[in-house]
Amino acid sequence: MSLIEVDRPSGTMLLHAAGTCYALRVDEASGTVRTVHWGGHLALEDVREAQEADAEADSFSAPLDGTEELAVDGQVRFAPPALEVRYADGTSAVEPVVDGYDLREDVDSAELSISLRDTGRPLGWRLHYRVRRDCPVIERWTVLRHTGEQGQPPLTLLRHSAAQWNLPVLPAYRMSSVHGRWAGEFQLRRTRLAVGETTLTSRRGHTGHQSNPWIALDASDATEEAGGVWTVALATSGSWRMTTVRSAEGRCSVLGGSGHEGVEVTLAAGESWTTPVSTGLYTPGGFGDASRAHHSYVRNHVLPSPGEPRPVLYNSWEATAFDVTFDGQRELADLAARIGAELFVVDDGWFGARASDRAGLGDWTPRPAVFPEGLRPLADHVHGLGMRFGLWVEPEMVNPDSELFRERPDWVLHLPDRTAHLLRNQLVLDFSRPEVTAWALDRLLRTVDEFAVDFLKWDFNRSFTEAGSTGHRPDARRVFIEHALGAHRVLDELRAARPALRIEACSGGGGRVDLASLARTDQAWTSDNTDAVDRLAIQHGFSQLYPAQVMGAWVTDSPNPFTRRAVPLRFRFHSAMAGALGVGGDLTRWSEAELEEAAAYVGQYKAVRTTIQAGEQYRLGSPADGAHAVQYVARDRGESVVLQWRAGPADRTRSPRLRLRGLDPHAVYRVEDDGGTLPVGTVRSGAALAAHGIPAELPPGDCASRMLTLRRARRRGGVDLSRSS
Repeated sequence: MSLIEVDRPSGTMLLHAAGTCYALRVDEASGTVRTVHWGGHLALEDVREAQEADAEADSFSAPLDGTEELAVDGQVRFAPPALEVRYADGTSAVEPVVDGYDLREDVDSAELSISLRDTGRPLGWRLHYRVRRDCPVIERWTVLRHTGEQGQPPLTLLRHSAAQWNLPVLPAYRMSSVHGRWAGEFQLRRTRLAVGETTLTSRRGHTGHQSNPWIALDASDATEEAGGVWTVALATSGSWRMTTVRSAEGRCSVLGGSGHEGVEVTLAAGESWTTPVSTGLYTPGGFGDASRAHHSYVRNHVLPSPGEPRPVLYNSWEATAFDVTFDGQRELADLAARIGAELFVVDDGWFGARASDRAGLGDWTPRPAVFPEGLRPLADHVHGLGMRFGLWVEPEMVNPDSELFRERPDWVLHLPDRTAHLLRNQLVLDFSRPEVTAWALDRLLRTVDEFAVDFLKWDFNRSFTEAGSTGHRPDARRVFIEHALGAHRVLDELRAARPALRIEACSGGGGRVDLASLARTDQAWTSDNTDAVDRLAIQHGFSQLYPAQVMGAWVTDSPNPFTRRAVPLRFRFHSAMAGALGVGGDLTRWSEAELEEAAAYVGQYKAVRTTIQAGEQYRLGSPADGAHAVQYVARDRGESVVLQWRAGPADRTRSPRLRLRGLDPHAVYRVEDDGGTLPVGTVRSGAALAAHGIPAELPPGDCASRMLTLRRARRRGGVDLSRSS
């Protein structure tokens, strides 16, 4: 079956997306492209016969509102426009005309583009759609162009949404999103959607800790395992804005794009602007099914190296802070190798005059007093231990106390007639300028080559203030978008030049986690808060959209350096094993027993890493329940891993059971419990584990946890598979 079906007489177009579908109708007479259906599977004849909503009888109604694929400002429209323009005469009204469409399809994917223009004005735009045979996620974006002749005055894009997603009319809607702050990111919130406009945004020049560019909507009745859920996300790493519009009549739309309010894009004659990609997903299988679909999409169509297991890393920051020495790093590397780390990362403090956060950013050469022979001897030592070598960098930032700033103060993102407010004693380099990104790329390539670097932790520790490019453009605030695009270009060119290099995205923790960043990196640092208990809620929210494979999680010291909470090493490992495992504690202060215990947990993790990082994830409860678990199931369903935690004391009034998901109901599984609460040699069928589960008993004490490993022994009526498993 074709992925995109077209009924030319009615202008109906039906996009098939792995069991769901999206239908729209092109009406050349009225100049509109309107949504017909987004949800479960329908046949072309079904959507062809679907009627548009009747026009309201009173003169205050706007029948186009909440129905168009990209609503403009003008004609009988009163809802927030997805596309708003200011022409040279100061007006904004647009009268669309449809100029036709193009359709391209191959075996695995199909792309539709629809051309529109403004009657009598020099603006054209193309709506783009992409669907894939194996994926329920639909990708959309818009290309806008000033179609006038040279010499015609410019026009300004006030709003330039990537897409407008229109949902079915329902009596009620609930919105799910994540919110937070530095060291408290990804806190999941589900709230009833009010009538009116609800906007999530970042005005900071980066994705932000306070929110994340995605929204999920349901009819207020979806659960983790059932119910219709619509999810919209933006692939953007700069400032962004997403607005959900709910009408009193029950219509609901989501529109969004790069930039926040007041960030305008000016187009000269002949210039064009391409929005970021906006993704849309519908599933009838609840929030869990929506998450698994997004995880699969990220692995298969976003990440640059999805098939590689993420290495167990050791990072030196919490052990040394800025007190970086060759001998100290070498000792930590020896201990990291001993517990089984595969990657050793030297964090902040290795370069320039970097004895604190007050100096050195921009001077990417080793501190001569600390590394008189450079970093190569340390890299060689790390490689000799069988580990890869990584470095922390922050290429987009500069300290005023640095050689770079003294040489090129004009490269800073700052308005010269305004007071420069330092944050973390640093300023932002203007990555919208080609000469700045050319310098950054050259410096990074030299660093990687000279010091045999396998891995970069790319950080971004300062939001924009007094921001406006000092270049020649009139739309100076466009830098809130174009800075991130410059960073993307550096990452793209760096990876193309050094294909073996792997990169972690970081922004003071989770301040730059988004689909655009993940398209250029291999994992993300989830939060600077490494407290194992706090991390459960952070990781729960992170998992709503992003897979465990990219979720960096560390085991650090106890008491935790951030919260001062004391947590057993077992719990700390089980918390961090839920993602891409790392260790960040001061290993020189760990006892022999702790080092041996750590090595055992690292070995356990490596044995099941493929299932955790690449398997399907099922959330069994949430951190708000006090005790909850996360289950991972291998793609062939031959193995499953369950991590279970209780952050507080045991509740003796409850005897919950863990009902497992995703297993082969016709198979028999051997269950291993590293907590010792299940009898050795426990065997259960997949059907019984789903229907009746297993006791959710954890070891005694506060902050208790366990890991269950299930391996398929045989299929019912078949041969014993335990030896081969």
